[in-house]
Amino acid sequence: QGKFTLLRDTRTDGSFLVHHFLSFYLRAGCKVCFVALLQSFSHYNIVAQKLGVSLTAAKERGQLVFLEGLKSCLDLLFGEEEEQSGQPSPLQFISESTSNLKALFDFVRISLTPSGSDSWKGPVLLVDDLSVLLSLGATPVAVLDFIHYCRVAVCSQLKGNIVVLVHSNEDSEDEENELIVNSLCHHSDLILWVEGLATGFCKDVHGQIKIIRRVSLELTAEQDHVQIYQYKIQDKNVTFFAKGLSAAVL
Repeated sequence: QGKFTLLRDTRTDGSFLVHHFLSFYLRAGCKVCFVALLQSFSHYNIVAQKLGVSLTAAKERGQLVFLEGLKSCLDLLFGEEEEQSGQPSPLQFISESTSNLKALFDFVRISLTPSGSDSWKGPVLLVDDLSVLLSLGATPVAVLDFIHYCRVAVCSQLKGNIVVLVHSNEDSEDEENELIVNSLCHHSDLILWVEGLATGFCKDVHGQIKIIRRVSLELTAEQDHVQIYQYKIQDKNVTFFAKGLSAAVL
């Protein structure tokens, strides 16, 4: 509890980790606020069904609060957004001159603050994908402020967890995105860094994942624990193995 997990992908798509954490926390009985900026609800629901979880049922029983970023953006841009219960749209900053993510933070805080009748095990904030906020016009400082306030509210006060996906490309000239990625790496308790193979496409090995446990955050003299595995994504699960030891090689 109280941990911040960063999912980082370079030269490949790390969204399979988002689907894993979403189904994992729902099965564990946690209250989940999912800020989905990259895909539609039906996309996440179809993948979740393959993993044995129904997002529609989770929404109906109040376990999942889902922000469909694509739909909210369109509604805002075309003036069809209706204020719900007197609250502004979580992505209100798109139509304003100032890059202020307070409405998005309020949405997260209200969604995860437990009410008297809640019996969920713990709150979880899941964001896919933080880089999209920059594309929508938010400044890096505003995005980092948003994450900072979420960490205080969710991790410190509510003793919950945060899982955030960011895309990164070390050769990229997108300095704002790299600033976000590097800043989050310094603050994360756990980093799952998915990378494409340097040698290019392979049918039996889809990429490698670097698992970095930030022991140094605990102000001990120990170095961070780093483990590197390769993986292959299958229809309903992912196979992990040590580098160079895929089934095709053995």
